[in-house]
Amino acid sequence: MLAEKAHLRTPDGCPKCLTSPGWERMPDGRVRRCDCRMVARTSSLATAARIPRRYDDCDFDSYFPLNPSQEAALMFARRVADEYPNLDIGLLFIGTCGIGKTHLSVAILKALLEKNIGCLFYDFRDLLKEIQDSWNSATQTSEMEVLAPVYDAEVLVLDELGASKPTEWVKDTMTHIINKRYNDKKVTIFTSNYLDHKLNQYDETLQERVGVRLRSRLHEMCKVVTITGDDYRKNVRQAGIDRSVRNE
Repeated sequence: MLAEKAHLRTPDGCPKCLTSPGWERMPDGRVRRCDCRMVARTSSLATAARIPRRYDDCDFDSYFPLNPSQEAALMFARRVADEYPNLDIGLLFIGTCGIGKTHLSVAILKALLEKNIGCLFYDFRDLLKEIQDSWNSATQTSEMEVLAPVYDAEVLVLDELGASKPTEWVKDTMTHIINKRYNDKKVTIFTSNYLDHKLNQYDETLQERVGVRLRSRLHEMCKVVTITGDDYRKNVRQAGIDRSVRNE
């Protein structure tokens, strides 16, 4: 039967879609969603996720923990990827620059994308700039066009939380976004270079950067994972060691 209908290909050119686009007839006569649609959906979701190309090589296999805190961080990241959607709490990776916070966050998204779960990556500063730019009529975009994907993403990574100057507008905007996702029970993964304690008198804490209200909400919606270690970008990349063993 299948051989006889091999010439009835869909406009997409998939030889399995012998009934209608996106559907495959099984040998027993039943019809199921064709694998070609799953591949297309995964590709579409990956594009919509907005993961920067600089993180193309970042996944769980390319993260090499060098101390117990990095091993624990990898374990928690894998747990989110494995257990989603049967969880309602995200992660807050905090630590100094270049120790793998973004790497692990992207690895989670890539694992979830393979399960056809809609994800989104945003740098904190880029998101704020897009919201601000939406007020300019010349951009022909609205604030809701920027915020809707952030609200709706099943899993959101918000990278570099606290990186922008903590004005009242910044604090209010981020509190609104995060409260919306919290109330909708959406999983959010954050990274920040700001700790909950000061390493020296010149440091700012995460609470000082994002405000008391937002820091309190983060306690409710995330498990805090503190990562320590040397800066890979400084010590590994500058030493000329193979970039395949770096952590971002």
